[in-house]
Amino acid sequence: MKGYVSLLAAAVAVAAPAVCAGEDSAVKRSLRPEARPAVAMAVATSTEVRVSNIGFAEWITGFRARAAYAGISAETLDRAFASITYDADVIARDSNQSEFTRTIWDYLDRAASDERVAHGQTALMENAALLSRIEDTYHVPAEIVTAIWGMESAYGGFRGTENVIQALATLAYDGRRGAFFEGQLIAALQILESGDVAPEKMTGSWAGAMGHTQFIPTSYLAHAVDFDGDGRRDIWSDDPTDALASTAAYLAEAGWVEGQPWGMEVILPDEFDVALTGRSVKKGADDWNALGVRDVHGAAVSDHGEASIILPAGAGGAAFMVFRNFKVLERYNAADAYVIGVGHLADRIRGGPAIRSEWPRDLRALVRDERVEMQERLTAAGYDTQGIDGRIGPNTIAAIRGFQRSVGMLPDGYASTLVLDRLR
Repeated sequence: MKGYVSLLAAAVAVAAPAVCAGEDSAVKRSLRPEARPAVAMAVATSTEVRVSNIGFAEWITGFRARAAYAGISAETLDRAFASITYDADVIARDSNQSEFTRTIWDYLDRAASDERVAHGQTALMENAALLSRIEDTYHVPAEIVTAIWGMESAYGGFRGTENVIQALATLAYDGRRGAFFEGQLIAALQILESGDVAPEKMTGSWAGAMGHTQFIPTSYLAHAVDFDGDGRRDIWSDDPTDALASTAAYLAEAGWVEGQPWGMEVILPDEFDVALTGRSVKKGADDWNALGVRDVHGAAVSDHGEASIILPAGAGGAAFMVFRNFKVLERYNAADAYVIGVGHLADRIRGGPAIRSEWPRDLRALVRDERVEMQERLTAAGYDTQGIDGRIGPNTIAAIRGFQRSVGMLPDGYASTLVLDRLR
């Protein structure tokens, strides 16, 4: 990493802007979904009519007793809840999440845009000494930590300004996942109790994710570290030291394999059996090479341990060989698009190429209602998805493959409009 940074310095020395200075809005934001303004306004209006601050205050009274039972002092509770109110905008954003859709190629276009890569290289260079110490300590590549930083907060430029206690209390009271957010609220209060941050400084996203790398409170309690030795685990300040080290610690504790890539783009032969794709199929490099799989340069794939091949856009898009470290990154965010985005951004920051394969850009992502309809129709046709929830997981992919085989389609398991049209 140290040698790479010295080479990078020469490459970006010409009038390199400060991180996030002058960035366009796509780079400046994190890649977390946001509510569409019209939807947000409509939901906010309805929730303000339906829910009063009186009801919220009554809920807080009951919650204080539960928090006290969990060991939170009255002093901490008084400070934390001194001036918070019900936040209808938070509920509007939460309610809109189920409709958030984006194709993998659109997501990656933004995740690893040329501008986000350039700012990532600048961030890596400007924090070279710190990131080298973090890498030496936790054995997680500096580029991976930097990529998460870029994905989560645009390298610290957009860490969130919401009052975390207010946001979590609102979601615990009136959100879709009240029990989950009440657990996060208890954890946030435990952070305040520890003295790591004052209530007015505990800011973050509308969903309670905090700091440069957007830790939720329970993850903070489990994994945050005081890397600068000042006695506090401070992920909120402009100094990213503790936040970046905490991210590396999180990945190390999740089982990061030193020296192993997250994955890599590969080229599949024309006759490749797409039934061999998916996370459940694992093979060594020799086996994949024997099946004709090659890296993007046409060479045999290197041996980095057992690997799977995934097709995030079906057979019409790029193929990736993924390793154990892919699963480790899933601990940070379970979405395949996010993991590929982090991995690819890290590769680009390191100087690697853009994805070379074409994407099926004529297709669009299914909205939630269409995903639910697909699951219903698959199950009715005898291909049980093991639940109707609008989420395309392994069971739904297996059902799609089964249906595709039955009608002569290529069984790549991709939930496309083409499959839905055939089901109809």
